[in-house]
Amino acid sequence: MPVPRSSWRSIRPFPAKTVPDFITYAKANPGKINMATAGIGSTVHLAGELFMTMTGVRLVPVHYRTSYVPDMLAGQVQLVFSPIPTTIEQVRAGKLRALAVTSGTRSQALPEVPTIGEFVPGYEASVWNGVVAPKNTPAEIIGKLYKEIDAVLADPKIMARFAEVGSVPKSMTPADFCKFIAEDTEKWGKVIRADNIKAE
Repeated sequence: MPVPRSSWRSIRPFPAKTVPDFITYAKANPGKINMATAGIGSTVHLAGELFMTMTGVRLVPVHYRTSYVPDMLAGQVQLVFSPIPTTIEQVRAGKLRALAVTSGTRSQALPEVPTIGEFVPGYEASVWNGVVAPKNTPAEIIGKLYKEIDAVLADPKIMARFAEVGSVPKSMTPADFCKFIAEDTEKWGKVIRADNIKAE
């Protein structure tokens, strides 16, 4: 549950500089570290819940309807499992410290930053966006959309811009994308059920 702002405490500078450091510190200070989320059930929230389950640490989720970045910069929340594009400029400017990326492989935009999985085997959480169409859209229209999108992702300039902000576009056939959605839904459904997460 979120904690009232009046009880928040700023931990500055935050002592952990690596994932192992963070886990050690969090276990020594259970329930004292605020974790920003983009709302209950958001990928940002679930990534943190998965981390807590896999490491045994206890963090305090603080759910935001607007940007959590100002409170991160002020030290009012100490951790966020944020999409890279949301915080990469603050990381590059030295205003936020990147302990790790949540993806299965290191990011080309922050190659020096390790993955959480390097310290917590099996951990992986990625925010993704996809293009979908109404259920009864004709197959030929779906096929045409797929080809056009695939062509865009073949453009070096577009791919360079994605890489600059830390995004990693991936082309999937419609069938592969349907399979991916089903698998991801099952993965996060387990986290939601295990942690009894309910929408407001």
